[in-house]
Amino acid sequence: MTHEILFAGFGGQGVLSMGQTLAYAAMTEEKEVSWMPSYGPEMRGGTANCIVIVSNKPISSPIISKFDAVVALNQPSVDKFEKAVKPNGVLIYDSGSVFILPSRTDITVVPVASEFEALKLGNVRVRNMVMLGAFLSVCQVVNVPSVMKGLSEVLPQRYHHLLAVNQQALERGEDLIIEAATPLV
Repeated sequence: MTHEILFAGFGGQGVLSMGQTLAYAAMTEEKEVSWMPSYGPEMRGGTANCIVIVSNKPISSPIISKFDAVVALNQPSVDKFEKAVKPNGVLIYDSGSVFILPSRTDITVVPVASEFEALKLGNVRVRNMVMLGAFLSVCQVVNVPSVMKGLSEVLPQRYHHLLAVNQQALERGEDLIIEAATPLV
């Protein structure tokens, strides 16, 4: 099976590292992978996105314009990429940063309070891992242990002391989706 995903947001939100972590995790599981980043000239605050393709078979081209899933961390990304989600695809967005809600009815739209949950964990910088955990809960592309192996490759050694909080963020993202699907009694 092939998964074509776009991660998008502002520079500094961890968008590129989120995609790169997924790519490393997929390689750990011996899947075919393509990771293609795109970002503006600004160091932080400019736009950033990356395309990640994960497949069980060779990938013919990393350049695509329609995605099975889009993970958006801000309003401009939702505005720009909502139309790029394939019919029956998934759009996951940070509900604390998006105020004009997606309007398509032919896709699954999943709001995630990633910034709020990251703050509860004591580190707003792990919001990308909350989003990645939510994405994995919905799309099940790779397993969380593989993501942690991938993250240890992506995260510079000097930040390895943050691996535990990143794992908590991944797990919290997964839990948010499970909680949202559980009916209230």
